[in-house]
Amino acid sequence: MAASYDVIVIGAGPGGYVAAIRAAQLGKKVVIVERENLGGICLNWGCIPTKALLRSAEVFHLMHRAKEFGLAATGISYDLNAVVARSRGVAKQLSSGIGHLMKKNKITVVMGEATLPAKGRVSVKTDKGVEELTAPAIILATGARARQLPGLEADGDLVWSYRHALQPVRMPKKLLVIGSGAIGIEFASFFNTLGADTTVVEVMDRILPVEDAEVAAFAKKAFVKQGMKILEKAGVKQLDRKPGKGVTAHIEQNGKIETHDFDTVISAVGIVGNTENLGLEALGVKIDRTHVVTDEYCRTGVEGLYAIGDIAGAPWLAHKASHEGVMVAELIAGLHPHAIKPNSIAGCTYCTPQVASVGLTEEKAKAAGYDIKVGRFPFIGNGKAIALGEAEGFVKTVFDAKTGELLGAHMVGAEVTELIQGYVIGRSLETTEEDLMNTVFPHPTLSEMMHEAVLDAYGRALHF
Repeated sequence: MAASYDVIVIGAGPGGYVAAIRAAQLGKKVVIVERENLGGICLNWGCIPTKALLRSAEVFHLMHRAKEFGLAATGISYDLNAVVARSRGVAKQLSSGIGHLMKKNKITVVMGEATLPAKGRVSVKTDKGVEELTAPAIILATGARARQLPGLEADGDLVWSYRHALQPVRMPKKLLVIGSGAIGIEFASFFNTLGADTTVVEVMDRILPVEDAEVAAFAKKAFVKQGMKILEKAGVKQLDRKPGKGVTAHIEQNGKIETHDFDTVISAVGIVGNTENLGLEALGVKIDRTHVVTDEYCRTGVEGLYAIGDIAGAPWLAHKASHEGVMVAELIAGLHPHAIKPNSIAGCTYCTPQVASVGLTEEKAKAAGYDIKVGRFPFIGNGKAIALGEAEGFVKTVFDAKTGELLGAHMVGAEVTELIQGYVIGRSLETTEEDLMNTVFPHPTLSEMMHEAVLDAYGRALHF
């Protein structure tokens, strides 16, 4: 006999487990199904463990700068196994915390593979057999996985996916990173900081292709200064794998193909949604390029079936998934939540220097027909940045010249992933340039640059 619930959530990543918690808070009887780890890719193999690795690299980098701060550090080195062990420990701690949250909110957890044999029904293959579940509302939060291109498939030895890179079998000496999105650039930054001779290949005309062109150009200059080699408008056509010896990569750029030897390759060429083997097509769910098609409220078109997070398409961000989870849970409970606005979701990349943005780039704002005002303020003009020894970077704002609406904000430099939320709140509250100009920012803080970048858009910058 099938167990009956109000809500079934499939996938316990940052979208699924948050949806389950919010539904439980609203009085629903909830079960969550997970095939691997509570916390999903984000906590176990993505956002969190990568940030732990990058923090180790950041501290290692700062140790080499000790003399700048009047300090002395000698014999600086690292233990890669210990760095990885710390990262895995952080992930384990947070994943265990999700289990506690499930118990606290009286959410049933079923570990296994889920399929949807019919509307309102979920069949779960577990270690003990098959469990049948029913509910009037089902939330798909199955996430995504690394895209594998023919000939560039990860093997865990010479060619790594992000999972292999999180638990490296060796420290690369000569590393090729294919793809310069957030995942590729973060791993390139980590291994380059630890001493790998790093080359990044990007098929688009610039690295970090979703970011503002000025930000991408500044980041590229910083990466090159750090010793990275950046190849744009380039593609890896073939990998000749030589076990025990390395990889010969055939890289095409400007119509010419050249070969380069590496001992390790990281493939970071995007993701694909986990839509297979769920039975979605038979239910009438529309799938476009491995992602479930939904409306602005994450409804699939099949009554009672919702899709959130990476499986529902871009932007592929954990915080977007979590917010969608809350929205859908409230919708199921009969509330009237606001629909998600993708352009008000910030993107953050934790390389060195960090990159963060929200809203339209200058290029996209112009393409959309806006008459714009653009402001910029450099880190070198900020007292806190200089005191921190982090004087490289800038903040950029894009406004609608007619209404004063903040169309977008883009940053590159130290701790910008923390700063960006100020502009996110501003966009959510529909603040204008006047509101931001009249806001008093504390001194001395990096956030003062956000104020100055607004002032600069209207010819009123005070410190530059």
